Amino acid sequence: MMLTNPAGLKLSALFSDNMVLQRDIAAPVFGTGDPGTAVEVEIAGQRAETHVKPDGTWMVRLRPLRAGGPYTLTVNNGVASARNVMVGEVWVASGQSNMEWNLSWASPEQYQEAQGDPRPDLRMFTVPKLATDKPARDVVGSWNPASRETVAAFSAVGYWFARELHDRLKVPVGVIHTSWGGTPAEAWTSPTALGAEPSLRPMVANYIDGLNDYPQRKAAYDKALLEFTESRKDIGNEGLTNGWASPTFDDSSWRSVAVTTAVEQLEGRSVDGAFWFRRTFEVPQELVGKELLLELGAIDDHDRTYLNGVEVGATGPETPNHWSTLRAYRIPAGAVRAGTNSIAVRVFDTGGGGGFTGQPSQLRLSAADGSTTASVPLGGNWKYKVERIAQPEGDAPSAPFGPDNPWAPGSLYNGMLAPVIPYGIRGAIWYQGESNASRAYQYRTLFPTMIQDWRRRWGQGNFPFYFVQLANFMQRNPQPVESAWAELREAQTMTLKLPNTGMATIIDIGEAADIHPKNKKDVGRRLAFNALAQTYRQNVVATGPMFQSMQVRGNTVRLRFTNGEGLKTLDGRPVVGFAVAGADKKFHWADAKIEGSTLVLSSPQVTAPVAVRYGWSDNPDVNLVNAAGLPAVPFRTDVWPGLTVNAK
Repeated sequence: MMLTNPAGLKLSALFSDNMVLQRDIAAPVFGTGDPGTAVEVEIAGQRAETHVKPDGTWMVRLRPLRAGGPYTLTVNNGVASARNVMVGEVWVASGQSNMEWNLSWASPEQYQEAQGDPRPDLRMFTVPKLATDKPARDVVGSWNPASRETVAAFSAVGYWFARELHDRLKVPVGVIHTSWGGTPAEAWTSPTALGAEPSLRPMVANYIDGLNDYPQRKAAYDKALLEFTESRKDIGNEGLTNGWASPTFDDSSWRSVAVTTAVEQLEGRSVDGAFWFRRTFEVPQELVGKELLLELGAIDDHDRTYLNGVEVGATGPETPNHWSTLRAYRIPAGAVRAGTNSIAVRVFDTGGGGGFTGQPSQLRLSAADGSTTASVPLGGNWKYKVERIAQPEGDAPSAPFGPDNPWAPGSLYNGMLAPVIPYGIRGAIWYQGESNASRAYQYRTLFPTMIQDWRRRWGQGNFPFYFVQLANFMQRNPQPVESAWAELREAQTMTLKLPNTGMATIIDIGEAADIHPKNKKDVGRRLAFNALAQTYRQNVVATGPMFQSMQVRGNTVRLRFTNGEGLKTLDGRPVVGFAVAGADKKFHWADAKIEGSTLVLSSPQVTAPVAVRYGWSDNPDVNLVNAAGLPAVPFRTDVWPGLTVNAK
């Protein structure tokens, strides 16, 4: 029988099927309803009661539950409920694009590993993107257990963090993932907290001042965006009309390119429009007559795919997150023949990056039922031709700085964090900083302000907060240089002064040409090492060597480190990445020698050293690790003003 709910009682979307409740705390359960309505919440044999407050919200706190399940949580005898509830460890995962980066975008080997290891007790709730000037009351979304079908959309860092905890703790693990690529830390901090800090107050004041003419700027933007969007509509498949999908088409005049190269890189400028990729391939006899699976990785934005001239799959704007969706098209038996076959893919790019964005190894043709291990690799070089470049060329217009801009102070705190608070959690993990690198000195204040703001509002005391230090990125410099990214890493290290914090250093696994390193597994695991060592008190080495002290004797410097047991180099080379300077403040590379748990530095160019730097550049060449193989934390001993000291 359908239960009626005349009082409109609802649970927050976080309290839904497959949820994970935090164990061993008085976990809150909250929702909305008509003011004054009596509320009874039941789970695992206990009941908690309250009334809906005048503002239409209600909350109860459960008596602490031990890890386990599954349970059913009910409100007022079932007018609202959540089934398959587990009790375990819950963490919030937040930040910008490197936290948002999902498993299907990361290393294909790591993605396949996750797909092949379903874990029904590892669950993730992804908060939809929302920027707003007022705190949102609730979110939409659902909890998803980790399965072959669901993990593609999981935050990769959040997944590997949770999986390490799941392996070690043997309890259910839930992750509330709330992140947005390219966003600064001030967007994730409440305006109240920003306004209470004198050095940060101007960013709120300037934002408010800018709202005076926001309606006019917003109207102009909306008009420009509409014009841009209209110019990016796909108005017809001219390439198909020209026979470009046909297996007999002569593409000898087309360019040969690595298929996973972005079209912007192929064209040498920012472009959108329609682009074709073609190639022939050989099919072994083992695959003939079988239903096949054609995998092409992710394609940004849309595609139409043709095999031997016949369309076999397409992904368009109707598919959510089409730009990151892994293409996997089933090919009917008999569609290919032994020997030479052809494939053609029409890519339509509507904005930003475009083309095949996966790894070459993700492109392949294989038996759909796995009955044979024979497969056809399809990475490497394809033929390429432009069908149409959208006009005008260039990027979409930038949104004005207003209430719905994800860069606005407090906008993401309001839209993507406030409705999560005060869900019971153990702690938070954070991967962000790239968007604040040009204001690294300011980050020394901003980042701790954000952490303290979260802790105050959650009301769970100084809960654990573990974060990722920026990876190595961009061109490597042959000589010691100043670096905004190094200054941001320093600001992150300085934040460790806050209680119950920890940092995962990944200066060894970045990529010079990609701000989004593919290896997210080690990032998540290193965050988990902090949690295992500090939060769960396990015997785990959490971090690499960290500078402790320096002693100058003549022209040498002796350095001591915490977490420096078993100092060695990761690659067997001599220690690199250290520079020393004298009073002239000019840095020179240093020779470094490991002596037990210390390091001795010297440079023939510096007879009286006064300062040391390690890993001090955007993309440093470094190799010092401890016995656990964790990299040394970049540092400097000087306090000389850097590039961002006056940036606001």
